[in-house]
Amino acid sequence: MQIGLVGMPGSGKTTLFNLLTGSAYPVGLSGADEINFGSAVVPDPRIDYLATLYKPKKVTLARIDIKDIPGARMDDSKARAARLLEEARSADALVHVLKVFKAEDGSAESEDLNPYRALESYGTELLLADIDFLEKRIVRLENSTKNKRESALQIPVYQKLLSALEEEKPVSSVDLSASEKELFKGQVFLTEKPLFLVINVDEEQLRSGDYPDREKIAAYVADKGLIAVEVSARIEAEISRLDPEERTAFMEDLNLSASGLQRLARAAYRQLNLISFFTVGEDEVRAWTVRQGSTARRAAGKIHSDIERGFIRAELFNYDHLFELGSAAKVREAGHYRLEGKDYLVHDGDIINFRFNV
Repeated sequence: MQIGLVGMPGSGKTTLFNLLTGSAYPVGLSGADEINFGSAVVPDPRIDYLATLYKPKKVTLARIDIKDIPGARMDDSKARAARLLEEARSADALVHVLKVFKAEDGSAESEDLNPYRALESYGTELLLADIDFLEKRIVRLENSTKNKRESALQIPVYQKLLSALEEEKPVSSVDLSASEKELFKGQVFLTEKPLFLVINVDEEQLRSGDYPDREKIAAYVADKGLIAVEVSARIEAEISRLDPEERTAFMEDLNLSASGLQRLARAAYRQLNLISFFTVGEDEVRAWTVRQGSTARRAAGKIHSDIERGFIRAELFNYDHLFELGSAAKVREAGHYRLEGKDYLVHDGDIINFRFNV
């Protein structure tokens, strides 16, 4: 699973990327053409409890791959613009980092700040990119002398998508049958991707909860069905360098119950329909990420393909019961310990031991 960070130059996108991944890539124009890659841990307090209970030699949190895609510029060449679009297309989800903070030096940059316009413009860019892709695709299909029967089936579906986009509706909103979806399987549309918004604020805005265009941005988010998270990437970076006690005090002073990283991870999980299951023992306590609706056998494959291939059964109970009762033995006594087959649908917080034979 890979998330692409997108946004205008100067939005604080690379600062956020460094915070999430623990990297130290240069920010500003010095890194304007570089695509940065990294991975971020997914904070989960359940792991802390499991580690306290099982005292393992190793604790492993779930991770999400992230790439920092450079912001588009007015003077972009066609080649650079195409390259940035392809990077966005190859991500599983997009995080739009929106600048609402003011320049620290009070320069004219702050006076020109118009975050709502930037938000609306980015949504329009995604629509236009998909429109351009579809128009070219339809022309190619109409002029093609090969697979005319398949082209005749595909063109009406593409035109249906194009009509929606021209009405400023994303591809994700178009109601398609299973057979229609099959016709454009393998095609990637930017407006079909999960998209959520990081509103990058400064310390004063973080404290007050107010920033330029706040009401208009909230209305846009509600209208588009987006998930929005308010984060101060610069302040979060400072917090991350503090020792645990100072970090807690600083967050309390800012009225933050969870760090931006935690809130961002939760938003990503919700938007991508992801859940976590756990494996526990003296050697390791580990979180694993799967899509909601995954079977036990598929979840076993996240650990190792041999376990998926030789799957026998899943022995499991849920974290909530363990936390409530305090030990695996009491969970078993209470009748919450279960044996499930390969088609069992894994639930968030399941603690699983897979039995297999290869």
